[in-house]
Amino acid sequence: MSRIHELLPAEAVVLQLESTEKVAVIRELTRLLGTDVVADEKALLEAILRRENLESTGIGMGVALPHARTLAVRRTALAFGRSDKGVDFNSLDSKPCHLVFLIVAPEDRKTEYIMTLARVSKLLRRQDVRSELGRADTPEALLEVLRSHE
Repeated sequence: MSRIHELLPAEAVVLQLESTEKVAVIRELTRLLGTDVVADEKALLEAILRRENLESTGIGMGVALPHARTLAVRRTALAFGRSDKGVDFNSLDSKPCHLVFLIVAPEDRKTEYIMTLARVSKLLRRQDVRSELGRADTPEALLEVLRSHE
């Protein structure tokens, strides 16, 4: 089972999201994954938005975890975006999200998908981790925060 920082390449880390709206943020993050992960960008976006419409992935504490398991990806991967202003993900606590982890996995990788989602969620429940992720000034520094807390 891969660790979080192993599933998140530095190229898929954006320390200041350009987008300010949920769908645009999800689109921005899916584009970071690249063709080695994404087989069909349109189908991936549709799968994530379908999942988002079932129940908000804004888990509170300024965190959102949009995710999907779909045939549109070749392997499990993450992308990360940070927003100083915050993005409305209809979070459970009604607060804007500043840390957004996009999690995608192939349809046949259910266990890996669920375990990755659980590990990211558990890590982000910690205030110290969220604070450090908020202060990281390079993608590499952000990955080091994840590495040091896993």
